[in-house]
Amino acid sequence: MNVKILLPNEIFAQLTNVTSVVAETPQGSFGILPNRLDCVTPLVPGILTYQTSLQDSHFIAVDQGILVKTAQHVIISVRRAIRGNSLEALQQAVKQEFLTLDQEQQALRSVLAKLETGFLKQFSALSRQ
Repeated sequence: MNVKILLPNEIFAQLTNVTSVVAETPQGSFGILPNRLDCVTPLVPGILTYQTSLQDSHFIAVDQGILVKTAQHVIISVRRAIRGNSLEALQQAVKQEFLTLDQEQQALRSVLAKLETGFLKQFSALSRQ
């Protein structure tokens, strides 16, 4: 199978000679083999596992998204994805990504709070006039 993993702003991966894919759906793990019927399923955050013709297992942490299988093509569209050589390395990468996101979200909240305060001050000054 040919697997393409899409992010909102880029193509994360284009994989060829994939023999199986296992993804996490709201109902649990979902496996795809080359001769499976065409399908569409939503994805939840979790680990995407795929095997190549060399029988090597590869892991990618993915955020929520959607998986579409048509013929020998699987297209996976997710918000974020992180590749790891092993589950341990992937766990470390995901933890680091979440720490970075938390720091960015805190900075964003601070900026928004300052903007709201400035807006309220100007609005109250206008209402006094």
